[in-house]
Amino acid sequence: MKGTTIVPRYLVERTFPEGLNVPMNDAGATAMGGVIARNAEKGVTWVQSFVSPDKSKSFCIYDAPSPEAIRSTAQKNSLPVDKITEVRVLDPYFYR
Repeated sequence: MKGTTIVPRYLVERTFPEGLNVPMNDAGATAMGGVIARNAEKGVTWVQSFVSPDKSKSFCIYDAPSPEAIRSTAQKNSLPVDKITEVRVLDPYFYR
C-alpha cells in the first residue's frame, strides 16, 4: 500500500461521576454533531463508544494522529480523559 498513511487507533477511557446523559432527541443529535465537527478540526475520528450500565464510564474508539490530538479535542468538547491507549484489532475469526 505505497503512499497510504495508516492512522493510529486509540481506546479512550472516561469517567463521568454524575453519569453520561445524552438525550435521544434533536438536542442530543446536535451535541453529537458538534463533537464530531470539533474532532475533525484536529483529524480525530470518533469510531464507536461503549458505556457502562450505570453510565459512569465510557470506552471510546478513536482514529487520530496522536494522543495529544485526542486530548485537545476532548478539552474543546468538555470531555474528561482518564487514559488513552493505542490499540490494534484482534479478530478471533481471523484464525478460522
